[in-house]
Amino acid sequence: QHYFIQSNLSTSPVISSYRYLLGSLLSAGRQQLRKLPSSSTSRFPPSLRHCSSTSSFPPSLRPISSLTRPPVTGSLKGHVSSSTRSSHSAPPMTTQQLDKLKLEDGNATTEQVITPWDVVAGDEKGIDYDKLIAKFGSQKLTPEMLDRFTKVTGHEPHHFLRRGIVFSHRDFDQILTLKEQGKPFYLYTGRGPSSGSLHMGHCVPFMFTKWLQDVFDVPLVIQITDDEKFLWKDLTLEQANKMAHENIKDIIAFGFNPHKTFIFCDLEYIPSCKDFYWNMVRIQKCVNFNQAQKIFGFDETSYIGKVSFPSIQAAPSFSTSFPEIFGNRKMPCLIPCAIDQDPYFRMTRDVAPRLSLHKPALLHSTFLPALQGAQTKMSSSDVNSAVEVCDTPNQIKKKINKYAFSGGKVSIEEHREFGGDTSVDVSYKYLEFFESDDAVLADVKQQYQSGAMLTGELKKMLIEKLQGIVKEFQERRKAVSDETVALFMSRRPLQ
Repeated sequence: QHYFIQSNLSTSPVISSYRYLLGSLLSAGRQQLRKLPSSSTSRFPPSLRHCSSTSSFPPSLRPISSLTRPPVTGSLKGHVSSSTRSSHSAPPMTTQQLDKLKLEDGNATTEQVITPWDVVAGDEKGIDYDKLIAKFGSQKLTPEMLDRFTKVTGHEPHHFLRRGIVFSHRDFDQILTLKEQGKPFYLYTGRGPSSGSLHMGHCVPFMFTKWLQDVFDVPLVIQITDDEKFLWKDLTLEQANKMAHENIKDIIAFGFNPHKTFIFCDLEYIPSCKDFYWNMVRIQKCVNFNQAQKIFGFDETSYIGKVSFPSIQAAPSFSTSFPEIFGNRKMPCLIPCAIDQDPYFRMTRDVAPRLSLHKPALLHSTFLPALQGAQTKMSSSDVNSAVEVCDTPNQIKKKINKYAFSGGKVSIEEHREFGGDTSVDVSYKYLEFFESDDAVLADVKQQYQSGAMLTGELKKMLIEKLQGIVKEFQERRKAVSDETVALFMSRRPLQ
């Protein structure tokens, strides 16, 4: 505390958005400061020598309850104003920002944060997806819609659909109508190459998209946003593009139909495709900075590349961005994606009617949690939170045994008596994603909750399941050659 105050970092623009945290720390410690003898506190700044109340603190260091909170950006990544503001006159947080973060003096209550860049749950049970549906204004997938899906396609719903892993939609009923009428549409999904290899969380949308392509028998475009990762990560263009090509090999290994699938990197495709770029510019003209700021949390320190990027992710929603594939046809599209990507496509759906184009339909999936618990999603930035598709069997075993959060009790005796909690147990949650047999999963749940199955036994089951999936994936990945990549990235009409 002494260091921050004496070095005047409390008035630095870098700290201004977080000084309320320091204020809360000081508030929590004021009782200890009061107990110190005067000889010990004489070295403190005068404003902290006699902390009988929080009003003794400088305004910039008072706890939240006595100070207007400074603004926090939509992505909560630490973007703060580049202007040197006085810490005594910080503007108040907006209602939207307060919804994302609630801190009370002496008591912290965490509100879940879901943006394209940050995912944090409100408690150990994970994201409240019903709240997200209400907040984002999407629709919940109902049993009636799944029954209609079976009637229209002749296929039983994927276990992601049956279990609520794919839980929300926008206009999926219209896609079923198109299928019923024999009218064309296409699939669109994507990947931001933040690492050289995918992890199991990345696999979820691609596994589901592969199944959708097989069931609907439609074309698919996959966007690799290497430009996005260059803008948001500490990467060179060359590094981002190299990781993109490694990720493309991983994606091909899911078994997509090469005659129905086009994969492209933004850094390579956009400079040479006039129609894609023109659609980007049309989208950019329809969204002003104030709107982009509200949707994505941009501020005056955001790079202009970040502010313009949403138009790049929106453009593949329109078939006219791909003249070599679809010609001049205006075809609707269905986008399977994780729910954190929805802001991009809410914007796209608002813009589409103004461009006389179809609104994209969406299917939203939940997040595969980090190994440490459901408070956040699996992330490439923390290798210990993720099982990667390049991991060895031994690495998978070590990660699950060491890091997978358990819902079991503290002792075998207590666990046998009271059973485990499947609502927080990461191993069980992973089996919900990767064990497709409903009867097997139901049996595991019953045994674990009753105490008949121990945490070690549950982890062993998950380890064997993931080892098998990863082994099969790695074998398919080895078969992906440079020629195969060139085929998927070639511009040609799709069947």
